[in-house]
Amino acid sequence: MSHITDDYMREMLRTAKPYTVVILHKTTKRNEPGADKILWEHGRRNFKLRRDGALCIVCPVNDESDIAGLGIFCANVLETKSIMDEDPGVKAGIFVYDTHSALSFPGDALAK
Repeated sequence: MSHITDDYMREMLRTAKPYTVVILHKTTKRNEPGADKILWEHGRRNFKLRRDGALCIVCPVNDESDIAGLGIFCANVLETKSIMDEDPGVKAGIFVYDTHSALSFPGDALAK
């Protein structure tokens, strides 16, 4: 592993940009009749948000927790809340969400 100098860290920290992390939580409405159709439209919307550059990273969570997914938005918290409030799953009460202001480095990506 290569050595990371203080100068390198300072240089990298200057490049950090603001993002908003969303943690999406399931509600009991997730199991109600018709929820699957709404979830499909939620997914369609996520694909559009990704294509349009608003949703940098989307990670559906596939475990037994109440967390349905994690998203990183290229928007501030207020803009992200506005986007999320129009999500079909949120509007139907299938999901609730938390937002968190965060910093990251442009160009970071999931491994291929």
